Amino acid sequence: MYNLVYLIGRLTKDPETTTTENGKKVMSVTLAVQRSYKNSEGIYETDFIKCVLWDGIATRTAEYCKKGDLLAIRGQVRTTSYVKENDEKIYQTEIVVEKVSFLSNKGK
Repeated sequence: MYNLVYLIGRLTKDPETTTTENGKKVMSVTLAVQRSYKNSEGIYETDFIKCVLWDGIATRTAEYCKKGDLLAIRGQVRTTSYVKENDEKIYQTEIVVEKVSFLSNKGK
């Protein structure tokens, strides 16, 4: 079995890192990924995919990227769950990022 995802999309907001209790840097971003086909109205729809970045990858992405920048990411799909106060089980799917390539042209 193999769990590998490649995505190319744009950041929906400026990335910011936080630090966990044990000192690790973490960042959660949303990547807007346009679908490769048009809907019945002739418009490309977009998926908004939650991505989690850790340590050096999180730090570098926060340092070099901003809202709207184009990124290519490689990672793994992870699904977690939790139980709300009303005993409803909620599932969350996210991409745990292993590699980021910055694709936006910053100009010199």
